[in-house]
Amino acid sequence: MSVKIRLKRFGTKKRPYYRVVVMDSKTPRDGKTIEEVGIYHPIEAEERQVKLDSDKIRYWLDKGAQPSDTVKKLLNKNNIFLN
Repeated sequence: MSVKIRLKRFGTKKRPYYRVVVMDSKTPRDGKTIEEVGIYHPIEAEERQVKLDSDKIRYWLDKGAQPSDTVKKLLNKNNIFLN
């Protein structure tokens, strides 16, 4: 089972809201998650766009989870560096 850290979309048309989640790589985008580790709200003000639980993310990265490209950018922007 390959585990990924990626975005799960919520919200309405043209008003997206994402949760940063840990899920199996073969699961559909809005499918069942293993754990939620943060939120990303691109429409909000800059300081309120991203909220991440760095301890949970570190735990999953240490277990071998691979972040998607977008999540990787969010992690680097919030100073959660990848190994």
